Order: sequence, then structure tokens, then C-alpha cells
Amino acid sequence: MAPNPDIDRVATVDEETIDIGDKEQIKIAEDGTVVDHGLHRALKQRHLQMIALGGVIGASIWYGTGYAITDSGPIGAFICFIIIGIDVFFIMQSLGELATMYPTTGAFTELAGRFIDPAVAVGLGYNYWYLWASNIAAEYNLISIVMSYWTDKVPTYGWILMSWAFYQCLSFFGVIIYGEMEFWLALWKIICVLVTFLLTILCNTGAIGGDYIGFRYWKTPGPVVNGINGFGQSFVLAAVYYCGTELVAITAGESRRPNRDVPKAIKATLFRVVFIYWGMIFFAGIAVASDDPAILTATSNTGLSPFSIALQHAGWSHGPDLINAFIFTATFSAVNSSIYIASRTLYSLADSGRAPRFLAKTGWRGVPVYAAIASNAVGLLALINVASGAGKVFGYLIELSGAATFIAWACIGITHIRFRQAWKLQGHTPEELPFRAFLYPWGAYFISGLNIFLLFIQGYGTLLTPWKPVDFVFSYIVIVLFVLLLVFWKVYKKTKLVNLAEVDLQYGRRTYLTGPDESEEKPSILTRATRSLGRRFRA
Repeated sequence: MAPNPDIDRVATVDEETIDIGDKEQIKIAEDGTVVDHGLHRALKQRHLQMIALGGVIGASIWYGTGYAITDSGPIGAFICFIIIGIDVFFIMQSLGELATMYPTTGAFTELAGRFIDPAVAVGLGYNYWYLWASNIAAEYNLISIVMSYWTDKVPTYGWILMSWAFYQCLSFFGVIIYGEMEFWLALWKIICVLVTFLLTILCNTGAIGGDYIGFRYWKTPGPVVNGINGFGQSFVLAAVYYCGTELVAITAGESRRPNRDVPKAIKATLFRVVFIYWGMIFFAGIAVASDDPAILTATSNTGLSPFSIALQHAGWSHGPDLINAFIFTATFSAVNSSIYIASRTLYSLADSGRAPRFLAKTGWRGVPVYAAIASNAVGLLALINVASGAGKVFGYLIELSGAATFIAWACIGITHIRFRQAWKLQGHTPEELPFRAFLYPWGAYFISGLNIFLLFIQGYGTLLTPWKPVDFVFSYIVIVLFVLLLVFWKVYKKTKLVNLAEVDLQYGRRTYLTGPDESEEKPSILTRATRSLGRRFRA
């Protein structure tokens, strides 16, 4: 590899190492893979495309849509998912510009320190790490619900501990194994979603069960329930399910060609937002009544997916088995992705000196082993469902994750605004950017303001009479922890607001990764055969 003139820090290049200043050292593995800060840049374009499309469709969405409907009704939940979907679209536009420009594993958590204040990177980094670590616990809790439906021979903590051990071992494989698994598992999840849509339509129209339902449940018990409190809860739930679209920015740190592949993966997000999430909440709203006693709620120890209930009401006794099979297989991807994001976020904090250094150590094929172990350990929070009940634990974990998501999304918008201000101050134009966010600056201002607003109203219901102190704590404790971490680091390190006129805009750009990837550009056997036949026909 030859030094790129766009990077003035490139000092020497040989067969094994590229030195980039004092802070960075890029190595080349024996198989030609770029080793960037210990991580392997091995993910291909198709990996990023499929990860963006379905990689973090949480397995719990088959259950969580029912939770949203009981909170705010079918129309109320649908409205919340639409608003958060628009929010996510603009988040991905801002994130796409940042991640294409600076494709690092720390992504926006690291860039917040570069363009706002290093103390913000600490608060945001730990906030985002805990968000995904608690998601691991939510998925383990879900596994216990699914397996308990099939058999009561194994206690719930048994399923949780077995899942924890299995996924811990799985997390130690290299990123190329993760990418390949996610490609096929995400494809399977999309197939499961399509089959779920089809089954719901058949039940709704009477093709299964013989009872035409239509929009009966929108009339009785009603399109909207629980007022503003219900909306607040559904906003949180929608945020939790949409959260993970940022995974594209995290994987940019291990992408072979981030400048080419990240923008393409960003564009796939719109399909995911509209087709999958809006589709799931819409079909759940016509599948079951919001007051159906079989739906998983905060007071239940067990519960069914709204799609399972629809099949059961239609007379298909084994319908829930099929839906549970979809959910169980989807957890392979959901847990895998959650551990991946959490471990890479924690690794980035350690690599930048904001977490214990041993967490930045990488093992076989560039896996941050200790960061993966620490992240998965938080998943054992799911064990509290033994005492509190699966439904209550699900609700608590959702509240924690939802508040943390709003903080992360607001910080993405603010970081993007600060980056653009620095870009302009230092004499650059938007035309120089490899990816430009749609409707900037209005999109960035929109996500900054909306997510700060949602952060504070999401726990509104806990303040009503009777006051619910435990629910209040779970709704707002993440804000307190974020502020405490920020203030602690600011005092401890005496950090200051970044001077945008002096911030280094070239560091971390990785422009030497823009060349063609021969392993991906090579046409498939089918394509080559078609071209050959075409040439013979023309001859």
C-alpha cells in the first residue's frame, strides 16, 4: 500500500505496518486485512448492507409491539412509531455524514469528544454501552419467556444462564464470522417478518379461522388508550426498537471500504424503517385487541406475542409455536449484535483512555475479549425476573434503554452541527464531503430538539397520582448517570469546550481505504456465465 497524500501524518509504509503519527498505527495482517487499532477491517459491502437492513431487528419486537398497543392503543402506537421513524431517518443522515468522514469503531461517542467536549464523550460512551448491555439482558429475558412457553421443566434462570454462556462463546469469533452470520441471520429475520405479515393478513381476513376482523380492534376497545402517559411509553418502546440503526456507524470501524460502503448501507435504513417497523406495529394493531389479557404486560409473569394470540384466536393451536420459533431463531442475531455493539463501544472508551486499558486488548482475529466479557456480564440483570416477573423486568429494561437512546440520538445531532461549524470555520465547503446529510441543518436541529424533548416526557406517567417511585427512578436515572459522568470527567481532567477553529479535521479519515476491493468487485459465476452467453450470441 502506498502512502496517501491526503493524510499528512503518514510517515512510513512497509509490508507490515503503516505509521500514522503518534496516536495511530495501522498494520497489515498476513491475509492482507487492515488491522486498525487492533481491530480487523474485514467486513464487506454485503455485510454492511444486510446489517443495516435487518441486523438489529430485535427478536423482542414480536412481543414488544403488543406492549406498545396495550400502552397507547393501535393508532397511538402507530403514530409513535411513525414519529420516531422520521426521527431515525434524520439521525441516519447526520450519522452517515460523520461515519463516512470518520469511520472509527467509537463512531459518534468518540466524535462527540472531538467536536463538543471530551467529557461528553465519556458520559455518552458509557451511556451507549449500558444501553446495549441492558439490551442483552432484555433479550435473555425474552428467551426465558419463549422457552418457558414450551416447557416448565427448566427454571427461568436456567435458560438465562445457558444463553449467557452460549453467546459469550459466540462473541469470541472474529468480525468476519460475525459479518457472515449477520448476513444470513438478518436475511432469515426479514423472511420471518414477511411470513408474520402474511399470517396476520390471513387471520384478519378470515382465511384462517373464518372470522373477518378488519379494523374491529381500532373501534373496540379504541384507537388510543391511556392518553399522554401511553404515548410516552410507546415513544420509549419505539426508540428502543429503532435503536441499532447506528450499528452501521459502529461497523464502519471494521469495514474494508467505509467511504464506499457506509453511504450505501445508510440508504438501506429507509426501507428498514418504513417496511419492517411500521409494518410490524400496523399488523399488530389489527391482530389483537389492546386489552387482550394474553398480551405480555408489566404485571404478567408470562405472555404471548400479539401475532401468536391472533393465530390462537383463529383456531390454530400451534400458531404460537411458529411465532415463538421465529422469535427464538431471531435472538441469535439480536443478542450477537447487542454484544458486538456494547463490546466495541467499551473497547473504544478504553482505547481512548476513558476506561481501564485492559478492556482495549484484542485477542484472536481482533476481538476485544475483555470488553465482550464485561458487556455480556451485564446481561445477567435478566436474572431479576425470577423475583419480579418477566413482564416487569421487560418494562424496566425498556425504560432504561429508551432514555439512553434519546440521549445518544440528541448527541448525534449536536455533534453533527458542531462538525459542520468546524468544517466551515476552517475554510471547507459542503461539496468536499464524501456524504452530505439531507436537509442539513434543519434535520440536525430537528433530531437534537425532538430527542431532548422526548427524553424528559418519556417518564411523565410516573409523576401522576399515584406516584410510582420505582418506575420514576428507572425512567430518569440514566439522565442522572449521564450528567454525573460528564461532570466527573470535566472536573477530573479539566476538559474544555472544543475550539472548532483548531480541531483536527484530518485525523481518523482513513482515505487510504477508498480503493477497489477485488474480492467483492469480481462478478459472480452466474454473472460471468450470462456475459459469456451474451458474447457468443452476439458473435
